Amino acid sequence: MKFKKEYKVRDIAGEHVVIMQGKLGSDVTRVVALNETSLFLWGKLQGEEFDVATVKNLLLENYEVAEEIAAADAENWVRKLDECGLLTE
Repeated sequence: MKFKKEYKVRDIAGEHVVIMQGKLGSDVTRVVALNETSLFLWGKLQGEEFDVATVKNLLLENYEVAEEIAAADAENWVRKLDECGLLTE
């Protein structure tokens, strides 16, 4: 999977949010805010193919976290992104 190309992260009033670029994005009905960990993952994975295992490994390499917690967090993160329509196969 990958992030859809039309979505970009922007800093708005001190918050990192995902927005759609261009004309279709002018009707903002939902804003997706990213915490620091989500922003880190977005930056590492932007333009790359990834899966839940990739996300888990990034968490393990960059944070002090147990493997089972990293696995659960990675799965939840990917699921939430998919629910928000930010991913493509």
